[in-house]
Amino acid sequence: MADSYLGIRLNALRKAQNPDGGWPYFPGKQSWLEPTLYAALALHGEPEADRAWELVSTWQQKDGGWHPSAEVGFPHSTTALAVTVAAARGEFGSPFQNGVQWLLGAVGVESRLYKRAILRVGSVFGMVEDQRDFSLKAWPWKLETSSWVEPTSQALVALKKAAPKIPGKELRERVRLGEAMLLNVRCVDGGWNYGNRTARGDELRSYPETTGIALVGLQGRPEVGATLDLAGKMLRETASPMARAWLTVAMRVNGIFVDVHAAKLTPDVLIAALEALGAPEGNYSLLKVTG
Repeated sequence: MADSYLGIRLNALRKAQNPDGGWPYFPGKQSWLEPTLYAALALHGEPEADRAWELVSTWQQKDGGWHPSAEVGFPHSTTALAVTVAAARGEFGSPFQNGVQWLLGAVGVESRLYKRAILRVGSVFGMVEDQRDFSLKAWPWKLETSSWVEPTSQALVALKKAAPKIPGKELRERVRLGEAMLLNVRCVDGGWNYGNRTARGDELRSYPETTGIALVGLQGRPEVGATLDLAGKMLRETASPMARAWLTVAMRVNGIFVDVHAAKLTPDVLIAALEALGAPEGNYSLLKVTG
């Protein structure tokens, strides 16, 4: 096991864990929330994951959001991943509840009424291309900014995980709108880029990494069947370890078997954690949700 594809990555994660219990993006650097949470998912059930959660619990703010590192004081979209990890750990107390409420209150500025009015006027006079439905509330990286594909996908997974514990119309409606936003910005080839399908009248091409991330957020939706075929093609053709990792996780949570490559271990902690999650014996099921 220690010499297997999964074992090599888990051992690398154990060695890269910082004394404070968190993980950096690269060994020897400061701890950040994102690699810490993905590494904790990869090592779920092990002491290293418990140590990580102890640290992460100190990074939650009074408003329910989590900040992305000890030094950064504002809440961040990675709050969604913290909620997902809490659900995986079976911890549904105040930190989980408050994190969900933060997610329900977070929204991209483009969906606000005054912003939509400005964009509508701009489209009438040809100053703004009216390609995206800005009434669809989705999630930004940071409050008071626009929404993007990755934070929206993360939030959808978290809220679907939370649904059995926090039933209600508000949560279901945010999930519906978030899914609709992802489908609205899907590129003409069926995949996704970072946030829109057109720019200056030109159709944008999709990227393998963000296509994988969107497929995790939309897992189980019938509309993405053809995109899973595209994801398989992307997986065969991309040279990006990050893209391969996300596409592998996406296909696994959508019920498609993927034979992982015997790829060289990367020093990037986040990629190593995602590769471990997507391994055949990995913890990808912790990102799996029902409808």
